[in-house]
Amino acid sequence: MTANATRWCVLIPCLNEEEAIQSVIESVLALGAAVIVIDDGSDDRTPEIVASLPVTLLRHAQRCGKGEALRHGFREALRQGFDAVLTMDGDGQHVAEDIPRIVAAAAGYPEHIVIGARLLDRAQQPKSRRRANAVADWGISWACAQPVADTQSGQRWYPRTAMELVNLSAEHFVFEAAILIAASREKKLGVVAVPIASRYHDTFRRSHFSPVRDVTRITTYTIGCVFHYGNMIASYRRSRARPLIVQDTNAS
Repeated sequence: MTANATRWCVLIPCLNEEEAIQSVIESVLALGAAVIVIDDGSDDRTPEIVASLPVTLLRHAQRCGKGEALRHGFREALRQGFDAVLTMDGDGQHVAEDIPRIVAAAAGYPEHIVIGARLLDRAQQPKSRRRANAVADWGISWACAQPVADTQSGQRWYPRTAMELVNLSAEHFVFEAAILIAASREKKLGVVAVPIASRYHDTFRRSHFSPVRDVTRITTYTIGCVFHYGNMIASYRRSRARPLIVQDTNAS
């Protein structure tokens, strides 16, 4: 099944995004895509803004974390009969203009997770974040036993096979790492990178990602997976020996 024949939607988890959420959603709707928004207990005008738009809105009465927001969204997408979801954040760092390239990559690589990898304009990334991402890529690639670019990017295409891992016991930002690892090791899915721009401007609200707390959680989980799946040396070699799959339909 190709992406063109696949029924897919855009999934947007959000928390207190009243400044950006309307423009983000409207830009996606302009592409003709169905949208599911999961509001993770916002205490600003985010739910009110989203409710005024033609999307499916799921609300949490209190903050449950990004992992539970994505889990809730996956279940709803499966309930509605979607074959894949494309996730993106609600703060404006991901743009709808990149969606067609990600969908095109999914069409060319069925049974792959496609990551909008922030490989362009990387000088905009704070050095501390760039170093943390590099360490995460190294470790999660090892756990996946295949190379993965920008393991911390939230703009991703998940086919149904990956969505069915919804019950993984991982929370918060760890859930996104857990999906990558389990999809790679248990479902034998590949991973494709589509280059997108790094966007870190003063206009974005402060990230909900904590460099200390969340990196520690992700690192602990990833180390546990490396030991769990065994064959650690072989897995590491596979993560380094295989070429990274990069699909850029804008390349000449």
